[in-house]
Amino acid sequence: MSARLLLLEDDPAIARTVAYALERDGLTVTHSLLVHDARQQLQRARFDLLVLDVGLPDGSGLDLLRDVRHAPPTAALPVLMLSAHGEEIDRVLGLELGADDYLTKPFSPRELAARVKALLRRAGHGNGNGNSHPAAPATSAAAPFHDDEAGQRISLRGQPLPLTRREYRLLSHLLRGAGRIHSRDALLAAAWGDDSESTDRTVDTHIKTLRAKLREVDPAREYISTHRGMGYCLDI
Repeated sequence: MSARLLLLEDDPAIARTVAYALERDGLTVTHSLLVHDARQQLQRARFDLLVLDVGLPDGSGLDLLRDVRHAPPTAALPVLMLSAHGEEIDRVLGLELGADDYLTKPFSPRELAARVKALLRRAGHGNGNGNSHPAAPATSAAAPFHDDEAGQRISLRGQPLPLTRREYRLLSHLLRGAGRIHSRDALLAAAWGDDSESTDRTVDTHIKTLRAKLREVDPAREYISTHRGMGYCLDI
């Protein structure tokens, strides 16, 4: 079964070119012109990757990216952002909100297709050309943890972790995006919400306690790694 992509782009000419390049590589593309329509598509169907333009007539792809990262069913979806501006602030904001890659217009359709396939491979979709069978390492990597979302409990190697509500939200968010670097702002939003007055230091403190609790169960492994100036990553 081919990987399914949602393309949010308001320029029909660019959308046709991108869709042609991706479909030629065996991917299935659904195109939306507006943020509102893209939201409806996400509610109706399952996608394996999102390609989102920043500037749209009814909003920004950054708004949709924020929504996607805060919704459990889509939080771990790979996202590539497109922008006509090329301004550093757009790239930084997109990456802080959880974008996996960023491409500035004008761009080569071949480069876009290559980046999309690379993101799909990292997400476990075979070789990224439509063969969406998860790679073996990705399947086995999830084994140490079990996230009981209904009960808001996480187990490591079969042993329940004594997590607070915030620690559960942090670890669950890291698990959904395992292998990806999460900024402190993204983790703050995931565990405390956008309106929280908590700071980056709050995230650091909770990560420290999370590491201690993980070490109690598995002293031989360090699951959460720090990426200086970028954030944290769960390695499994």
